[in-house]
Amino acid sequence: MDTARLTRFVSGLWDEEIVPKLVEYIRIPNKSPMFDKDWVAHGYMDDAVALLSGWAQSKLAALPGATLEVVRLEGRTPLIYIEVPGEGDDAVVLYGHLDKQPEMTGWADGLGPWTPVLKGDKLYGRGGADDGYAIFGSLAALLALREQGVPHARCVILIEACEESGSYDLPHYVDHLAPRIGNPSLVVCLDSGCGNYDQLWLTTSLRGMTGGELTVQVLEEGVHSGDASGVVPSSFRILRELLGRLEDERTGRIKPQELYVEIPPQRVEQARRAADVLGSAIYDKFPFVEGMKPVSDDLVELVLNRTWRPQLAVTGADGLPPLESAGNVLRPKTAVKLSLRVPPTLSGAKAGQFLKRLLEQDPPYGARVTFKLEKDGSGWNAPQLQPWLEQAVAEASRNYFGAPAAYMGEGGSIPFMGMLGEKFPQAQFLITGVLGPHSNAHGPNEFLHIPTGKKVSMVVAEVVARHYAQGAKG
Repeated sequence: MDTARLTRFVSGLWDEEIVPKLVEYIRIPNKSPMFDKDWVAHGYMDDAVALLSGWAQSKLAALPGATLEVVRLEGRTPLIYIEVPGEGDDAVVLYGHLDKQPEMTGWADGLGPWTPVLKGDKLYGRGGADDGYAIFGSLAALLALREQGVPHARCVILIEACEESGSYDLPHYVDHLAPRIGNPSLVVCLDSGCGNYDQLWLTTSLRGMTGGELTVQVLEEGVHSGDASGVVPSSFRILRELLGRLEDERTGRIKPQELYVEIPPQRVEQARRAADVLGSAIYDKFPFVEGMKPVSDDLVELVLNRTWRPQLAVTGADGLPPLESAGNVLRPKTAVKLSLRVPPTLSGAKAGQFLKRLLEQDPPYGARVTFKLEKDGSGWNAPQLQPWLEQAVAEASRNYFGAPAAYMGEGGSIPFMGMLGEKFPQAQFLITGVLGPHSNAHGPNEFLHIPTGKKVSMVVAEVVARHYAQGAKG
């Protein structure tokens, strides 16, 4: 394969077609169902599906025999299914998603979630990097191989619309499409992160997650705080006490040992190497306020904290009026939304049930305490790379990034990976992505680093080609 020719082809396709289509995609507020209960009526998800599938369909003429279908199961988000014929009996699955996180506040002047802005080599706006580029990157790789006549195995591209809500629809589609998907020996996922933009980063593990709404109610209605305080316990104080069962308020360490696992020695060693490569970039990428510092000075511990240890985030609150309308009232209830990341090899379902029992049992003062479990997805720990894939990754990183590949776990969740790991235990995994320093997926000022998107597409092309080559040799 001519790597210079592949580089020109992929780069040209990105500049001429992919970036303009991503600009259109960013304008669509197709929030995931968890954040838009009326997503069907609003129609934005269908708009995004039409845009992405329309572009993909226009490219299939260059891939003889390729087919595209928008699959719609009753009552579920749609899924784009693309099948590209190949050589031999093997198969490759390439995965991504098109649903988005909500707006979030704090966007810089001139930027916004649904306002695409190109600044140099960055495309700002919600969803470009997480994960609208995936369908483009996957097809760009296959088109680049076809342009050179390089053989590859049969490829299946799955683009779901429910990932940001926990992928609860996806198992139904995987079961529905199982006869067509087959038994892939390679899974490619373009929904992960990178420690920097200087080399290829392979994701070795993903944390699972669980969470939901914790509500503490003490009264049927609000009452005068001067009359009730000291007699009626504050719902906020009780909520703090309940959270104290889960988290050490001084260190942020999760208390129950049931939420921990033993970290494999190989992952500890990879954390050390990642810390050596990244240095202070592990935390410099976050927009700390002046004088703020990370939870530890030990870089290896920081890597392990975000990849293999449970951590809690309170992501929303209810029952608290805005400051300007907060009167002297002892409020009847306080509610918060909890997001608990759990270790890659811990069952998300078991963690969710444990969390519910922990928070609801023995409520202080007999308060009405409810925890509405909303999500529980298990994480994923990658199988050991086969020699052909390890070599392919190393060479592809040098060919397109000019630097060696690096390996590190990610703190986020991709529920599909755990699901596929169970269904296809013999498969190899290439999990990577464009979410690098300051790209800020889920937050304000999210951007796609376009050069990395191009290079990741090139890497996928080379790895898919080598996957077929090693199978043909074997």
